[in-house]
Amino acid sequence: MTFHSLGLEPRLLKGVEAMGYTEPTPIQADAIPHILAGTDVVGCAQTGTGKTAAFLLPTLQRIPTREGLKALVVTPTRELALQIGEVARDAARFSGHRTAVIHGGVGYEPQIDKLRRGFEIVVATPGRLLDIHERGEIDLSGVEVLVLDEADRMLDMGFWPDVRRIIRLLPERRQNLLFSATLSSGVLRVVQSTLHEPVRVETAPATTPVDRIRQVVYPVGSQQKSQLLASLLAEVTDDGRVLVFTRTKHRADRVQRVLQRSGVSCAAIHGDRTQAQRQRALDGFKDGQHRVLVATDVVARGIDVDDITHVVNYDLPNTPEDYVHRIGRTARAGATGHAISFLAPEEITTLRDIEVALGEVLACEDLDGFEYGDRIVPEADRPATRATRTVYSSGIQRRGRNRRITRR
Repeated sequence: MTFHSLGLEPRLLKGVEAMGYTEPTPIQADAIPHILAGTDVVGCAQTGTGKTAAFLLPTLQRIPTREGLKALVVTPTRELALQIGEVARDAARFSGHRTAVIHGGVGYEPQIDKLRRGFEIVVATPGRLLDIHERGEIDLSGVEVLVLDEADRMLDMGFWPDVRRIIRLLPERRQNLLFSATLSSGVLRVVQSTLHEPVRVETAPATTPVDRIRQVVYPVGSQQKSQLLASLLAEVTDDGRVLVFTRTKHRADRVQRVLQRSGVSCAAIHGDRTQAQRQRALDGFKDGQHRVLVATDVVARGIDVDDITHVVNYDLPNTPEDYVHRIGRTARAGATGHAISFLAPEEITTLRDIEVALGEVLACEDLDGFEYGDRIVPEADRPATRATRTVYSSGIQRRGRNRRITRR
């Protein structure tokens, strides 16, 4: 299978070659012919599988140049919008299409000035797009292709009311493309209400991590997580990058401070940082200035960085889907990776939910040489079935046959 055999025009094939693509990924091979045919498409693929190019390349071929806005890509985060815009500009290097990226966190005027210069593709976050439309600075009446990217995340973040408002501003006759890492019941309801007889292309089960990631769990007491992370980073001797996920913005900042005191070059990225601060942190992580990036889930979707060798779940995520999204930041482009999850006693139920969704039990391991305090280690032979109820006895949490380890 080649990009040429998919039906792409020579001007786009030149862009593909300049981007370094040699052959299409499965999601690209499956989706591109349907999109070129004008069909509505629902695409489900793991992160790092090339789904951005899967919708951009055929969309560029279907829309004209110099005739105003024809394609609209709506995505939940600023980082992801910038990433998609970068791919769009690379793909359109020889086609003449112009791309504008609009998102919150920065001033309106530079973005409005760019819109006034003309464009065929707009990549936007929902809130900023509506704000600029209400100012009368963007005309959506000529949109021929609508792309809803990371639809599951837009639902999780509460953006769907804004997306519905955007859809009502568009022409009724248009092509709709919806891409998502998972196809939850909420996403399927969106498909039913928005797309017309869509073709569904899916390259992997919605909650299955890529096979090239080695997943392990480190049981540890809540108060020892920072010490364990610093010790773990001292053991990771390769030149790869490490991405650490925390549950809250406050914890991300605290972890960053602890690592910096330990001599680790790191940065933090979360929703309270300005766009400029977030971009500096991400750029520093990409160019190797920072070996470690500490992040929250809100901004995780925009982190597309090569050579991430380790993803560390400092805190387990709230849902199995978020777990899959997090660990999908490693093992990209055919590489292998490691996903390490710290497990505090209060997170055991969350771990069981993840294991049930994955259909497998994650191995529990210890970091050699680390002096553990009080913790709970789940039994190795626990089944990957629905978690049992957590009970309390004399103030000590117990689950099933979990063993409480007081000292090692």
